[in-house]
Amino acid sequence: MSIPTVERRRFKVGKYDIIAHPIPNSAHMLRYTVFVGGKRIGATVSVPTESDCRFLEKPPVVPPLKIFSSYRPGRPKKGSRPPQPAESTQAPRESLPLDISLGGIRATQDR
Repeated sequence: MSIPTVERRRFKVGKYDIIAHPIPNSAHMLRYTVFVGGKRIGATVSVPTESDCRFLEKPPVVPPLKIFSSYRPGRPKKGSRPPQPAESTQAPRESLPLDISLGGIRATQDR
């Protein structure tokens, strides 16, 4: 008794030629090999779209790897002083006198 297998197919998606080969020892799965201009650019197991083919032809640029930094600040030592906050570049705010009206907003004594 022979296992039925899917036959080999050939078709085009845009400018890409696709050849579907049956995967060995599989009754119904195919491997889709993608060609452009007679040159093999990749293969997929699912039916490729034109977007998939463009991705195989010109994959996106991968940024360079960053060097792993192993420095992790831990708990401060006993007796150490806390870090001083950085001085802000803004001028300190002055409190307004309570008798000044700000466009209809009444000043309150609840501060």
